Amino acid sequence: MSTKVLNRVTPADVSLEIKDPVDPTALQQAKAIMDELMLIDGGGKVSQPKLLDVAKRLGDVPQDATSVIVTKEQCKEAYDGLSDQERAALTNIHGRVKAFAEMQRKSVVDMEMGIPGGTAGHTVSPCKAAGCYAPGGRYPLPSSVLMTAVTARAAGCETVVLASPKPAPITMAAAHISNVDMFLCVGGAQAISTMAYGMEFDGVTVPRCDVICGPGNKWVTAAKSLVNGKCGIDMLAGPSEVLVICDETANAKVVAADLIAQAEHDVVARAILLSTDTAMIETVDQQVHEQIEALPEPNRSTALEALKQSFAVKCDSIEQCIAISDDIAPEHLEIQTKDSKAVAKACGNYGGLFVGEHAAEVLGDYGAGPNHTLPTGGTGRYTGGLSVFNFLRIRTWMRVDDAKASQGMVDDSVVMARLEGLEGHARAAEAPQTLGG
Repeated sequence: MSTKVLNRVTPADVSLEIKDPVDPTALQQAKAIMDELMLIDGGGKVSQPKLLDVAKRLGDVPQDATSVIVTKEQCKEAYDGLSDQERAALTNIHGRVKAFAEMQRKSVVDMEMGIPGGTAGHTVSPCKAAGCYAPGGRYPLPSSVLMTAVTARAAGCETVVLASPKPAPITMAAAHISNVDMFLCVGGAQAISTMAYGMEFDGVTVPRCDVICGPGNKWVTAAKSLVNGKCGIDMLAGPSEVLVICDETANAKVVAADLIAQAEHDVVARAILLSTDTAMIETVDQQVHEQIEALPEPNRSTALEALKQSFAVKCDSIEQCIAISDDIAPEHLEIQTKDSKAVAKACGNYGGLFVGEHAAEVLGDYGAGPNHTLPTGGTGRYTGGLSVFNFLRIRTWMRVDDAKASQGMVDDSVVMARLEGLEGHARAAEAPQTLGG
């Protein structure tokens, strides 16, 4: 009986399979929920009673729940209830994510330069309210609380709202250490709607969030597509993916473990192996088979289902591996080759890059520092992962103090306006000199 798990694909047959991340059925369902909450067509804020009804119907909260708010006291209690080992891990990861995000924030600053007759520059300022989503489905993801809320805080957002359905104690503990201002225990389209439009009840105000971020299921993605424009979003994320480039020097057990780690995320996740060595592909596949059988349920079944759309490619050279990888632009890209640093430097498109045998992708998932909310479905060709920049506004300004010194700039503007057929623009440029007092 064959033990092959990974499909074999030739370089010529690699399909990029770039799909719309928004599922049409989920989009209709998300729209229906938002209509039920009197949002898209009716405008205004979310109705708290209706939100509670939807949350009960969809299993976000128990049937006897009277609120969709997790209090700060509950989050503190959950944090205090952790074991010393769990609390230490949470604290350490929080510290590394915070340090990396704060370093990012320091990398962009206000600036100014001289222009004819004056000064121009830009300012860097955070949005006021950030909405953060953390999945609460197949597995609780407190790491997503840290990646979103801590990053928003480092950017300087005044208010951070978190939404996560059926929160586990560790999720509430992560909310505590991340210092979120408000925690909504709802998920899906109802969570995104509430953060986008705001809600008021019993003297409590959930603000309209300026930016909404974080990974989620197809209903979260669909809802983010609907509110985009009403507020900013980080990205429309599709199924998670990892791509490993390796040669004959790689450790097959490690490569297999990394492929499985991605596959257990979701039945639609995808793991891809590119190698210049046929024997390595066979060895990795055997390791995947052996290791996956040792997984507990439901991890084993989830990973096996995901591996049905995963594949391995025998490439003629590392250069061909890089070319295929750049076409796919994977969410996570691992390099395990003889000269991993040089190969990594040659790669152009990816969400997050993991260089060398010891840089396991799961270290990125769990807080080496860089964010784990990354672009999927080929979008790494033109964008990057979640960062403080998603919450920052770079706004330009200019000031003219010396009209005489600025005359050359005025003359250039008048010429360009008339070349574009915009006479009103030309006259506006001349106005301070011709119509000024």
